[in-house]
Amino acid sequence: MLRWLVALLSHSCFVSKGGGMFYAVRKGRQTGVYRTWAECQQQVNRFPSASFKKFATEKEAWAFVGAGPPAGQQSVPAEETHGASTVTRENASQREELEADVLCCNACKRPYEQSTNEEHTVKRAKHDEGRSTPIVGEDKFSYMGEFAVVYTDGCCSGNGRNRARAGIGVYWGPDHPLNISERLPGRQTNQRAEIHAACKAIEQAKSQNIKKLIIYTDSKFTINGITSWVENWKTNGWKTSSGGSVINKEDFQKLDSLSKGIEIQWMHIPGHAGFQGNEEADRLAREGASKQKL
Repeated sequence: MLRWLVALLSHSCFVSKGGGMFYAVRKGRQTGVYRTWAECQQQVNRFPSASFKKFATEKEAWAFVGAGPPAGQQSVPAEETHGASTVTRENASQREELEADVLCCNACKRPYEQSTNEEHTVKRAKHDEGRSTPIVGEDKFSYMGEFAVVYTDGCCSGNGRNRARAGIGVYWGPDHPLNISERLPGRQTNQRAEIHAACKAIEQAKSQNIKKLIIYTDSKFTINGITSWVENWKTNGWKTSSGGSVINKEDFQKLDSLSKGIEIQWMHIPGHAGFQGNEEADRLAREGASKQKL
């Protein structure tokens, strides 16, 4: 009995304080390890190509950042903290932790990040186990915290050719009445299809009085355009850095206008990587490309 009590007290000394998690920011406004999702979100929200992840131990978090903890701060041994994640998920901040888990998981799956095969396998397993599955509300929308979740995709067969056929897909969930599969109007290109799929999702969200929206898309072009490039384009009279005209000017103008009055989190997800939402949006886009042009 005495040995059991000593072991229990010893174990509790190694668990992160308050049963909390550690949020590692490898690429953001300020790299480092944070104790709350709110602090982490301030560093990565709308930061291009942000890289961040949630860990149960401080040691693992600093290892992900690629730096050591501040002088005088002791890291927590990884093998001693297996119970911390369970405690956190069961406490009052469950929704915040779930949201952070999903956003960190998906951000770290971006193909332009250098991840080991082992790291990628672990992240994929977390997704398949359902810990990053959005919560479906009574209104049939899926939510990450206060944010409704939607997947968008665009496709174009024969892209760049005279007989190109482009379509858009918007996926809100299984058999959701707002799921969209449409032919892209106007010029038929893959990039236009990706942009207009996002536009359609935002229009739908506003029609449902949704104020906060997470858009998952496999188009880094769309994400970079709306979060990084569009402000410079407007300042430069819709000219690129090389002085040329922005090819998708009207499309980004529409997306920029629609993005006002709604809080949007843009999340990149690898295309054709087995994620159901992305696969369904892709299927809807391909079906849309086969329809008659509007």
